[in-house]
Amino acid sequence: MSKHLRKVIAAILIPFSAAVVVGLVVLWPGGAPPHQRTGVGFDRQTQQATVTTVTSVSCQVGAGGQAPIGDPSATGGAPAAQEAKKGPCKKATVRVDTGKDKGRTFTELVQPDQTRQLHQGDKVVVAYEPKAPKELQYAVTDLDRKFPMALLAGIFAVAVVVVGRLRGVMALVALAVSFLVLTLFILPAVLQGSNPLLVAVVGSSAIMLIALYMCHGLSARTSVAVLGTLVSLLLIGVLGSQFIGWAALTGNTDDSTGLIHGLYPSIDMSGLLLAGVIIGSLGVLDDVTVTQTSAVWELHEANPSMGWRGLYRAGIRIGRDHIASVVNTLVLAYAGAALPLLLLFSIAQSGVGTVATSELVAEEIVRTLVGSIGLVASVPVTTLLAALVVSADRPAPGTAAPVGAQPVTASGGRGRRRKR
Repeated sequence: MSKHLRKVIAAILIPFSAAVVVGLVVLWPGGAPPHQRTGVGFDRQTQQATVTTVTSVSCQVGAGGQAPIGDPSATGGAPAAQEAKKGPCKKATVRVDTGKDKGRTFTELVQPDQTRQLHQGDKVVVAYEPKAPKELQYAVTDLDRKFPMALLAGIFAVAVVVVGRLRGVMALVALAVSFLVLTLFILPAVLQGSNPLLVAVVGSSAIMLIALYMCHGLSARTSVAVLGTLVSLLLIGVLGSQFIGWAALTGNTDDSTGLIHGLYPSIDMSGLLLAGVIIGSLGVLDDVTVTQTSAVWELHEANPSMGWRGLYRAGIRIGRDHIASVVNTLVLAYAGAALPLLLLFSIAQSGVGTVATSELVAEEIVRTLVGSIGLVASVPVTTLLAALVVSADRPAPGTAAPVGAQPVTASGGRGRRRKR
């Protein structure tokens, strides 16, 4: 039965892999479609710049001789004496370092209660609006974080290689490939108007095949993990599609999604939400399926005489512990990403039920629960497949064990050989 199952797995994965390649070719976008800049959020023109000097000035008068934006004394708010208690304002001189205006300087007034303060020598990102008056064309929008981010990425890569060695190197290569598939295929294809769900399925499948086979090799063990991941992704896709539809989730709940919908009205935002659920679940699914498959293979190596039922029972005991940890991990990962939303439960005047069923929060709840169901299902599915496939290597009845070998009990311990 196990040998027949191997053929069935090959008969499924080979056409599936071919379909993924065809899907990549057919849906390949060739770049994001152009659009007219809105000047809002990330759609602004930006340049790199440096803060050259910072001096203290009165908050009453801005750099251009006018009251600064947000100054309460200019709008009939708090008197100037109250503003003075907060400390003096700062006038930062900023030099543009890139673009056609390289070397040009402008001034920025920084209020004492602003979250982001500027200091001499800071590298910053500035927005450019060509239609504005010349003295207002540039404004600081953020700090330049390239160096600390690159340093952190370097530390991560070194840690992975030192601990994982060759496997770590292959994992980094697979990570780079996954990022390329995401940026060169999935995102542009969605912007081009392709069905987000179809794009997510094809892109996620390509990432799954490349990452698993690249990191773990072309083997029956990896193929079982791939098939277990595929079955779980299909379950997540079906459940996500049903419950996103039943809950009437539009996927258009914040400024970012609103801007995307405004720029590209043809994008199916609810489909984009479902695509995010599938892609977000893929990484944790890979971990679960690979771990369960490896556990069953190691149990078989420890006791080759154990049948598929015994392997499944032992593997599922390991899987129960895995389920408890990964579900908690997934929930906390989503909670960390949506931490501002969780604050709504604390500050909302409405009841918890009203807040939890609002679309903004319901999206995260559906995303978490659907992904968790797929994770839970992946454990018995992958464990069963692995037990059936690896039991093909079970020694035939009556085969003598190697001289000096000690049999292994079902629990993995060494025991005495029983007399027959």
